Amino acid sequence: MFSTFKSIRTWLLTAGGLFGLFGLIAFTEIRHGQKHVRDVIVRLNQADGEHFLTNRDVMAYLTRDGNDPILGKAYTDVNFRQLETRLRQHGLVKTCQVSRDLNGDLIVNVEPPRPLARLVSLSDDESRRVGGQYVSEEGRFFPVSMNYTARVPLLSGAYFASNRSLASERNRPLLNLLKRIQQDSFWRAQIVELSVDRAGEVTMWPQLGQQQLELGEPVNLDVKFQKLKLFYTNILPAKGWDAYHRVNVQYRNQIVCE
Repeated sequence: MFSTFKSIRTWLLTAGGLFGLFGLIAFTEIRHGQKHVRDVIVRLNQADGEHFLTNRDVMAYLTRDGNDPILGKAYTDVNFRQLETRLRQHGLVKTCQVSRDLNGDLIVNVEPPRPLARLVSLSDDESRRVGGQYVSEEGRFFPVSMNYTARVPLLSGAYFASNRSLASERNRPLLNLLKRIQQDSFWRAQIVELSVDRAGEVTMWPQLGQQQLELGEPVNLDVKFQKLKLFYTNILPAKGWDAYHRVNVQYRNQIVCE
């Protein structure tokens, strides 16, 4: 009986020792993996259908086009804040966060800016549009992408010669106009271009019809869009789509159609 008990005790001690040894080996492997960048996992928070950035783009930004490799790098040499600063230097990165997980992977969360309109300018002979930047929801301009072209209204005009951002309080009304168009399914489908003159007055061109829609300064938007909706729902069905080439809603209690 004592011999059997002794055998069981010996077996348990041996098994426990082996489990302990395997556990120590596994723990050592995990700890070793945690000391170096095992993998880089890029998570892109992009709106449905928008693909301004790819994982390859982010890796290129992160490593300075491969000149500062990260894979296998000791975490003691990884400066998370520096990597985030490096990413934010690129216009196609709105926000980012770099961290690590328990497996030794570097986690890179990136959110690109979301466009409201695309700013374009005319060539010297005014025969074609050139250049281009997008206007973000925050009113900042960011570059076009080689990966994706957003379906947003074009934005042009002399106003932008001296206004290189819409993030200021002064330009808040114009930014609110772009947001209003983007958030309304009807106007998002209908308005294809906006032009802003040097004084800040806005003219819009629709997808359907030949009318130019003169909004004036982008203020009192509720009233002005109500008048435009009246024009589309009441006046155009009665007069025909080609009856007018100019519609002005900037004056109080008036819709001027010519």
